[in-house]
Amino acid sequence: MNTLITLTFTIMMFEMPKLPYANNALEPVISQQTIDFHYGKHLQGYVNNLNNMVPGTEFENKDLTTIVATAPDGAIFNNAGQVLNHTLYFLQFAPKPSQSAPTGKLAEAINRDFGSFDNFKKEFAAAATALFGSGWAWLSADKNGKLHITKEANGSNPVRSGYTPLLGFDVWEHAYYLDYQNRRADHINALWAIIDWKVVGDRLK
Repeated sequence: MNTLITLTFTIMMFEMPKLPYANNALEPVISQQTIDFHYGKHLQGYVNNLNNMVPGTEFENKDLTTIVATAPDGAIFNNAGQVLNHTLYFLQFAPKPSQSAPTGKLAEAINRDFGSFDNFKKEFAAAATALFGSGWAWLSADKNGKLHITKEANGSNPVRSGYTPLLGFDVWEHAYYLDYQNRRADHINALWAIIDWKVVGDRLK
């Protein structure tokens, strides 16, 4: 007797990250209106686009980081990069962070590679402020654990260079314009108050 075996293949679907705080919890640094648009509209759009684009391509059923690291420039890379970027971004915040500065291995690495936490903040803020056009400023670690500050255009991410992203500031205008208009530097300076350094530190492998 022949037995018919039916195999069902499930295509990996990318999902929105679940915010660990209410949409209004980051006020006044980031308003509920900005979260509603930035998270609820922009990020949802990137997730939807990626899920529509990946099926039938070589990236079907590959994880997000692999897609960002290996995809050629184009629509899949751009949308995958923004899903990864925004997932890391929104999950690095807390309304009332348990610590106001890094501790443990991250603190040691920052002091080693930037001299001090204050000096790191100055260098990172300068990179984020000076980035021309739309993009991201990232603190990342290379395979040897050395920390780097990079400026990534548009939706790129340090995984393209083999780095592990730890902390990212979004300097696309949609991230801050409703709250700060053209005052990007003010937005960047305000973000330090809501960084969850435990989350950031846990990303350091």
